[in-house]
Amino acid sequence: MSVERIEALVVGGGQAGLAMSEHLGKCGVPHLVLERDRIAERWRSQRWDSLVANGPAWHDRFPGMEFSCDPDAFAPKEEIADYFVAYAEKIGAPIRCGVEVTSVGRLPGRPGFRAETSHGPVEADFVVAATGPFQKPAIPPIVPADAGVMQIHSADYRNPAQLPDGAVLVVGAGSSGTQIADELLRAGRQVYLSVGPHDRPPRSYRGRDNVWWLGVLGKWDAATPPAGAEHVTIAVSGCRGGETIDFRRLAGQGMRLVGLTASFAGGTMRFAPDLADNIARGDANYLSVLDEADAYVARNGLDLPEEPEARVVGPDPDCMTNPILELNLAQAGVSSIIWATGFAQDFGWLKVGAFDEHGRPKHQRGVSSEPGVYFLGLPWLSRRGSSFIWGVWHDAKYIADQISIQRGYRAYRPSA
Repeated sequence: MSVERIEALVVGGGQAGLAMSEHLGKCGVPHLVLERDRIAERWRSQRWDSLVANGPAWHDRFPGMEFSCDPDAFAPKEEIADYFVAYAEKIGAPIRCGVEVTSVGRLPGRPGFRAETSHGPVEADFVVAATGPFQKPAIPPIVPADAGVMQIHSADYRNPAQLPDGAVLVVGAGSSGTQIADELLRAGRQVYLSVGPHDRPPRSYRGRDNVWWLGVLGKWDAATPPAGAEHVTIAVSGCRGGETIDFRRLAGQGMRLVGLTASFAGGTMRFAPDLADNIARGDANYLSVLDEADAYVARNGLDLPEEPEARVVGPDPDCMTNPILELNLAQAGVSSIIWATGFAQDFGWLKVGAFDEHGRPKHQRGVSSEPGVYFLGLPWLSRRGSSFIWGVWHDAKYIADQISIQRGYRAYRPSA
């Protein structure tokens, strides 16, 4: 079988892979992008039907092209996927869809790597793993499969009609879990929402969206936190034109809040007695953002309207003062559980020495410990914004520069 040869191989054709392709092209690096499905496939097939972006269109985009919708709107998921398809065409990305990379390993005794793919082998000097942060849905092993309730991950949820009749327990109160729980509540379902520790930023404040405040306050550029503290659950929503998530309001509308899901036995789910503390810490995070925003306005003499009503925190609902610590699912009529519990990384195909003992990539700003291998699109790759659409574009520029530097070293030949 003939072997295709390319200088740089990019694995993944989502936002990370396209950003990488753009910058490699600008640097004059011959490259190939392989995508096992369609461009930005996860936006189409691993998101619920009503999903919109969590940031406004003026911000959550690449610098080279705007969305067709209102800049202050929150783009629907299909429009986001279409945006990336159009962007690939705009930059002339050398992308092949429907090609799965099954393994990548170093070539023995000579520079470079060999990728085994569903369409034959490819050899490359450099490999960029651009498969993103949402690789493998993570469901904690709490409820056995034969417990008599439907269990799905948020990646497999599409709409309320997909679920059997009855109440729903949503585990995880980040952006996905809260938005799904809210949609189910509006569809007339009884919803239990398991709320763990989280940050709860305002959607907007004093006429500016949260993403703007994160920018001017320097929070998008926050340095990578210590290992184990990277994945802070963020509760924010772009639904209905964007709104601040308020758990007290959701409880007032009939949602039953419970603490962190702890265990399951004999048909009964048990929850930690931490609901009030979790919500209080989320409130403290919310108010701290308002404090920093007010200080920024005063320091810079900005003419932004005051918003004192944003600081009004409603009374604690009964589910906070008298928390539910145990819930017999059958007696409560719970017929389904949605696990909005995030994703695990899966680099089983990348067979190089670029991982620690826990299988996590070892890298500095995406430059791995294995020379010639790079990572892109991971949370906190270089800063807070790294896994966001606009952030991955800037990380890709840095990695393309690093590849160009290595190309220069490899091209060096001593003078006669």
